[in-house]
Amino acid sequence: MSSFTPPTPPSYAQAGPKAKAAKLVTDVLAPGNLVIALLLVVGWHSTHSFAGVGWGALAALFCGVVPIAIIQLGVRRGRLTDKHVRVRKQRIVPLSASILSVLVGIALLYAFDAPSDVSALVIAMLVGLASVLLVTVWWQISAHNAVAGGTVLILLLVYGLPALPFVLLLPLVGWSRRVLKAHTLAQLVFGTALGLISAAAFVLLR
Repeated sequence: MSSFTPPTPPSYAQAGPKAKAAKLVTDVLAPGNLVIALLLVVGWHSTHSFAGVGWGALAALFCGVVPIAIIQLGVRRGRLTDKHVRVRKQRIVPLSASILSVLVGIALLYAFDAPSDVSALVIAMLVGLASVLLVTVWWQISAHNAVAGGTVLILLLVYGLPALPFVLLLPLVGWSRRVLKAHTLAQLVFGTALGLISAAAFVLLR
């Protein structure tokens, strides 16, 4: 098993300009935030109406809001070190609980006949989440880059070339995680690859 443990990141007050910028990128482009934004965007595209946004919001509740709340609760209770869960062994429980939340979301989406793009995206997210959990048992893979990779590929599949600028999210997120010494380069690369592979489920199911 991996013995890699990221150092405690500096607070915003203690951080220099570079580290402060990295912390901002890491916080804004955190997995939960990207998941919520992506579901809303794909929800809109699925019907080109606010009804689609509603479906995306329902999915985001179980795929983004609830997992974020689980982590925040763990931090408040002292069971998790921080909102990004930098200690690998601490990730198992919140990841497992998040998978259960996503499964509930999938059941509701299919029960109420949600647009296929939204349902397919949530299943792809489930595949990605389960894959990250499996790897996390023995290695500190980058969840930030996994979600960023999946997000970029989904946007390209849904919106085509107009979404190409979002490819810049990958090096940006990777840069922020390296500056904060949260991951090795290998963990970032494999995290991105895992996200891209998991997003392939969207192609098969939409």
